[in-house]
Amino acid sequence: MGEKKLMRGNEAIAEAAIRAGCRNYFAYPITPQAELLQWMAEYMPKQENGTFLQAESEIGAISMVYGAASTGERTMTSSSSPGISLKQEGISYLAGSELPAVIVNIMRGGPGLGNIQPAQGDYFQATKGGGHGDYRLIVLAPSTVPEAAELTFEAFNLADEYRNPVILLADGMIGQMMEPVELPSPVDTSDLPTKPWATTGKDGRDANTIRSFAMGAEALKSINQGLQEKYDNIKEAETRYEEVGVDNPDILLVAFGTVARIARSTRRLAGEQGINLGIFRPITLWPFPGNRLAELSKKVDTVLTVEMNFGQMVEDVRLSVDSDINTPFYGEQGGVVPDPSRILQEVKKYV
Repeated sequence: MGEKKLMRGNEAIAEAAIRAGCRNYFAYPITPQAELLQWMAEYMPKQENGTFLQAESEIGAISMVYGAASTGERTMTSSSSPGISLKQEGISYLAGSELPAVIVNIMRGGPGLGNIQPAQGDYFQATKGGGHGDYRLIVLAPSTVPEAAELTFEAFNLADEYRNPVILLADGMIGQMMEPVELPSPVDTSDLPTKPWATTGKDGRDANTIRSFAMGAEALKSINQGLQEKYDNIKEAETRYEEVGVDNPDILLVAFGTVARIARSTRRLAGEQGINLGIFRPITLWPFPGNRLAELSKKVDTVLTVEMNFGQMVEDVRLSVDSDINTPFYGEQGGVVPDPSRILQEVKKYV
């Protein structure tokens, strides 16, 4: 690991991407992730072969990502909720063409233009496939600025390993807050795995062709079957989560991102009142760690899901646990951040 710095979340994500070997960044400005684009504008061109380009639109940016990723270069884009919506067709193309890329979504309130406050309303979009077709994205959800940097670094490795787009899904609070970050040491890009599939120019080999188009029904079926096998492998190998106080909980609380860190304060308040509040935090929102959650749910009568939306991850929670488990939901919306004491009021309804 490298030195420790006090950084905004957006800045930490940007610098971690550069240190992970990202050499192509294409984006269009939007709040609350503007600092990420600003950091890349200043520092990306200083990297060897580094390319920063502010595209004419989000659609243009994701199309540039497709082109750069097809050459095998580590490539990233970032935006916030409505901007990510505009990228959905391109993201589907990336997944269908099996191109590795990292997409950062610093979520804001919605739907529509909404506002610039932190929210978690893009869970469905990220985990269920906001674009067309049967595809999946690896979705990583940090709850702190240091973890945002760590998961950004890891996102590039996962994207390369599985030839699949990876989304880092955070919110405006994580993007804007400042915390001490121990940045990873820069990779030597010459040591990164070779990509024999990349379109780098034909030199004594058959031509490489990258596309998501397949005219015949059987041909497209075969492509989709191959993708599903890859997704099954990702489910088996890359499911990640964090557990706090789950040895003998009175109730289990499930939350991700910013809400999960707020839940830790709720746990302290609950402990002062003799309540053992267990916390389960999915780090990969896809693949969702449903098997582990199912095991933990056997210890309690109630699994409470808390989110900054009207109830999205709660659907995956309910699919994961037995039907006789009580699975209530508490959420705040529109950019309102839940208060630990208010979450405790919900907890006390079920213990």
